[in-house]
Amino acid sequence: MDMQNLFLHDHMEKLNVSGACEYINHVSGLLRAKDQIVVHIQDMEGANEDTDPEARSVISEITVEPNDICLAKEFSNAFWKTDLEQLLREHGVEFVIIAGFAAEHCVTFTINGAQERGFQAAILQKGILSTQPDAITSIYRDRHMISYPVIEFLMETIA
Repeated sequence: MDMQNLFLHDHMEKLNVSGACEYINHVSGLLRAKDQIVVHIQDMEGANEDTDPEARSVISEITVEPNDICLAKEFSNAFWKTDLEQLLREHGVEFVIIAGFAAEHCVTFTINGAQERGFQAAILQKGILSTQPDAITSIYRDRHMISYPVIEFLMETIA
């Protein structure tokens, strides 16, 4: 979610973006290997024809495969006024793993949106970023988390 040049370009080292990307890419690879969908959410709020398209692009550290789905959003909750819920239901998704930027805004609002729509949801441990030092700690304390070893185990149970 929102792993875009516009938001992260000036914070790459400070936020350890490469570390979060390593977890996100690993888990995305696990999901793809079992024909599960990977959705990249891009924040397009305030974008217009004058906006540099490269600024809104997903950062190069995130692997985007041809079969991945890219979805634009205008609001903090990726479910609000988008086709995300319909897309997930069409693919039979029951459990949503959320990762990306910004923990205190879009990540939190989207996990709430998933749960409000009846999805089971968790945030990928070590797969979220924030410019606010205490935001990630608060999310780890207050939200459901899932680690990549658990996802590895779950993917082994899928035929």
